[in-house]
Amino acid sequence: MSRQAVKPYLISKDEDGNFRLTIRDTRYNSQGYPLVTSTLQEDLFATATAARHAARDKFNAEPGEFATK
Repeated sequence: MSRQAVKPYLISKDEDGNFRLTIRDTRYNSQGYPLVTSTLQEDLFATATAARHAARDKFNAEPGEFATK
């Protein structure tokens, strides 16, 4: 397992072609390994850009905090 922190916002495409936003929270255990909790948001977006804008507006996301899958 990597000790590198994950980006807090994951944008992924589902099987129907919609984009989904997942919010990830990273904590570290006593040995320094990351423990990641992921929460899939219910909103569906037509484009990845729309998902980025929603994360920026709703969660105050900054550029560089996004990962795509």
